[in-house]
Order: sequence, then C-alpha cells, then structure tokens
Amino acid sequence: MKLLKNVSLALAVATALAFTAAPATAADEAKTKLRIQTHFSPETLSGEMAKQYVDDVQAMSNGEIEIEMFYSSSVVKSVETFDAAINGILDCDMTGGAYQTGKNPAFQFAGDLMGGYSNPYQQMAWMLHGDGKAAVNKLYNKYKMEFVGWWIPGPESLASTKPIRNAEDFKDWKFRSPPGLATKVFANLGASPIVMDFNEIFTALETGIIDGADAANLTNNVGLGLYDIAKHTNFPGFHSMPADHLACNKKVWDGMPDNHKRIMSVALEALALRNATINEVKNAQTAKDLKAKGVMLYEWSPEDMAKFREAVKKGWTEFATTDEAKELLAAHIKFLTDMGAMK
Repeated sequence: MKLLKNVSLALAVATALAFTAAPATAADEAKTKLRIQTHFSPETLSGEMAKQYVDDVQAMSNGEIEIEMFYSSSVVKSVETFDAAINGILDCDMTGGAYQTGKNPAFQFAGDLMGGYSNPYQQMAWMLHGDGKAAVNKLYNKYKMEFVGWWIPGPESLASTKPIRNAEDFKDWKFRSPPGLATKVFANLGASPIVMDFNEIFTALETGIIDGADAANLTNNVGLGLYDIAKHTNFPGFHSMPADHLACNKKVWDGMPDNHKRIMSVALEALALRNATINEVKNAQTAKDLKAKGVMLYEWSPEDMAKFREAVKKGWTEFATTDEAKELLAAHIKFLTDMGAMK
C-alpha cells in the first residue's frame, strides 16, 4: 500500500511538472490589439490601401496582431487623432504630422517640406537612409508618441481657372490654401491664399471667389470635380507632397513584442512603395485623360522652379520658429544638398 501511495505521489508530481513545463498554447501567446484611425474613407484608393495594410499585418503575424481601423475620422476629427492616441482613446494615428503644426511648427517638416523633394522616393530616402526616422521620432517622443513611418502618394497638382505657366502667374492669384507653410510660400510669390475646407472648394471656384486651389494630386483633383471648372493645372506637380504617417502611443508601442513592431514597420514600408507607385501610374493616365478633354497642363521650366524654390526657402525660415523645427529643417536641407537635389 505504501508503494502505491509513493507511486501515486510521484505521478502527481510528474504531472504537475509536465503542465508547468508545457509550452504555451496559441491562446497564451502575446497578443497586440490596436485601434487606429485614418482620415481616408474606405472607398478611396488610400482607404483601400490602409485596409490592405491591416490585412498584411494580421496575416504576417498569424493573427497575433489585431487591428481595428476607423475610417473617415469616425472617432474624432482628423486634427484630433494624434491627441486621441496620446490620451488612449485610440492607440495609433494614421493621418499626417502636418495636422499638428499648432503644437509645434516642426510637425510641418515631419509631414510636408513643400517644394523640397521632387518625388516620394527622395523623401523616403531621407527617412530610411538619412537618419530622418530618428529625427522625426525625436519630435514625436516629446509628445509621447512613436513615429513608425510614412506613406507618400507623391507631388500634388494645382487646379486653376487661369493659366499657371510660371511663377509670375501667381501674382494676385486667389486660391484655396491649407493652413500653415503653404500660405507663406505662395504669399511670397504674390498670390492671395484663402484658407478653406475641402467641401468649400468647388463652390468657391464656381462662383469666382477663388481662381484656383491647392487641394490634392491630379487624380484626386478629378475626384473632387475641380477640372470641371478649372481648366488649367500643372503636371508633374512640385509645390506640395504631404506624407501620411503611422504614429502610435509610445507606451503602447514600447509594450509590444519586438517581432510585432518589426511586422508593423516593414508592412508600412511595403505600403509606402505600393502607394507611391500606384499613384504614379494613375496620375500619368489622368494627365492623358485631362489633355484629351482640353485641360491645359503646364510643366514648369528650371528657371521658374528656381524662383519657386527661393520662395519656399524664405517660407521655411519664416515657419521654423522653434528649436525642433530648425533642427528638422536643417536635417532636410543637409540631405538635399548632399544628394545634389538643392544648392
């Protein structure tokens, strides 16, 4: 009987040890659940690409990363997304740094340098190979956020009811402008910027309140109906190239497993490549379609581009009023100069 008791005890101990040593099941593995907001609607090209990003991340993580994406700024207004992530209402912000210039003008240089880079590949090169990611993240960390990366659709094109053949054509040109640096750059060229929302542009053009608009790239301008009224544009675009970011609450990001962070980052680089290339294809086709419909497309000469760049440089200096802004601007200028893209 004593032997049987000892055997039973031994079996009980062995069983307990076996359970203790057993590898964790899938249910026990680390999970990452994120709530992210984008300003894009799910029906747009960018919205579809944001959905693809979610699918990529969830597939590559074998379901360990679960993302609930909120489209069309459905939780908070676009400009409030960053703060919503800081305060835990959301986990990540998939809008753009330029929305946060009211906090610090440095965010302008973490979103759209305006006239600095010629294409998204140059700007991505600064981020990936010119220590740009660390420079931007230094700013974001001050606000308890982690900068994961950018996806950039490419240069935007203006829409105008008057010719915009060169820098001189901007004199007394009344146009819809986004807030921030754009107003300073175009004012330096003699234009009259009027800040207004997207939903006001079409009516303002139709009634003659404005002569043109700084809205989006060629294809998205068509989607807004601008070329139904404005029969002049510039292509390739050069004046603005906003970067959409993915930025996450730093505490949330730091708490994620390293492999989850890597999946999120690499998937965003894949998104950036798809985004830039598909917009390049679509804008080229849109340019052909617009020409066939009688819209005038202007490609600026190197001389006029130089005049615009001088106005841009002046605007940069006027806008960079904080130490963080000056530091980021200097990093961009050094990279562009070293690459031979700016003198």
